[in-house]
Amino acid sequence: MPKLRLKINSLNDKWHDRDEILLHASFQILADFMEKEKPGKIIDWSHYKLHRQTWKEMNSLYSWWKKERPSRKDPIDDKRVIHPPFKTEKKEGENFSRMVVPDKKKYAAYYRALKRSWRVEDKWNEEDQKNLHRLIQIRHFLWT
Repeated sequence: MPKLRLKINSLNDKWHDRDEILLHASFQILADFMEKEKPGKIIDWSHYKLHRQTWKEMNSLYSWWKKERPSRKDPIDDKRVIHPPFKTEKKEGENFSRMVVPDKKKYAAYYRALKRSWRVEDKWNEEDQKNLHRLIQIRHFLWT
């Protein structure tokens, strides 16, 4: 029997924390199921009420993962926001450098965008968690 490998298309080859991998792996499984196994063509999802509800939920989660979630816009990525340069300074007699905090008045728009970015990140984390729970609730239906 060949080894099963899951290629997570939504992650690059850089470092990702395990919580992020778990989310992306779970939704990659859903995407593979919907795109490769084509359950809408081989399963009668209209036969029972539970199947109808599950099929609707499956399509809702798939659409969220493939369309809605990728369209998120982080305020800090706004091209009109000028990002301060990254600067460090070395303290005399020490072997390490520390980051120089950019001027808050000069880069006020950046700091406002950063604050908005933190707020939307919290909102997005809640949405990711909620949808991962929804996916786990229907996992018993991911078979053909």
